[in-house]
Amino acid sequence: MRTVILGGGGQLATDLEQALVEWELTALPHRELDVCSFGDVRRSLESKKPEVVINTAAFHHVDNCEGEWERAFAVNAFACRNLAEVCSDINATLVHISTDYVFSGDQSTPYEESALPDPRSVYGASKVAGEFFVKTYCPKHLIVRSSGLYGLAGASGKGGNFVETMIRLAKSGKPLSVVDDQIMAPTNTQDLAIKIREVIAAGGHGIFHITNQGSCSWYEYAAKIFELAGLRPELSPTTTEAYGAKAARPAYSVLRNAKLGDLGLRPMPEWEVSLQRYLGEKGHV
Repeated sequence: MRTVILGGGGQLATDLEQALVEWELTALPHRELDVCSFGDVRRSLESKKPEVVINTAAFHHVDNCEGEWERAFAVNAFACRNLAEVCSDINATLVHISTDYVFSGDQSTPYEESALPDPRSVYGASKVAGEFFVKTYCPKHLIVRSSGLYGLAGASGKGGNFVETMIRLAKSGKPLSVVDDQIMAPTNTQDLAIKIREVIAAGGHGIFHITNQGSCSWYEYAAKIFELAGLRPELSPTTTEAYGAKAARPAYSVLRNAKLGDLGLRPMPEWEVSLQRYLGEKGHV
């Protein structure tokens, strides 16, 4: 299957390249294709004639988005319109990666795929707008919402991922405080990439929630990282209010993976199992 991955070299894109290695694959990093340029997108995709386009490109510095809202909407929203229009014209399926931050976090049960978005940050709002453009302009689309991503390549725009940041800080010997009032599902990008391949192969369309099973707070996540890695830093819980981040985060953003079951696909592994595998692959255990 002829497939183009946008945002090549990133954390999820790297694992998608491995998961789709048997497909006819092209991965385009930002330096080779600026998704914000409609002309460049059209020329590139029309020349490659993909059957599937997977968009992992995003501006996902959540706090920076608050002060750089024009860039956030340019990359996370209007670039999606570019992709959607071109994919529609060339009859390609557009797979777009979205986020749990499209939800407010006000409920206490997992969000269904059909739940109405209600973002509380510029980042979340820009991602909702991107979803809207994909749904509106590209009939053949698959929107994948996930959460708490970490992978072997690290997030290129963030200089790593939460796991590596926690391990680095723990080894520095400094006391750590991590928020304990934001609940989500940490998700391994290897698992996510494999499941995206399965959904595409099964003909899935519309919105899918795909996360590792289970949930935890960021504090509980950090504690499990240290437990599995054999580290014993001075770790204490804190609140979102006390932490004082610029952008609002959802207090509860666990996603119910209902449509995977509808397709007859097996659920993702438990988050603790995938975390332990990751730590072993990175040599932390």
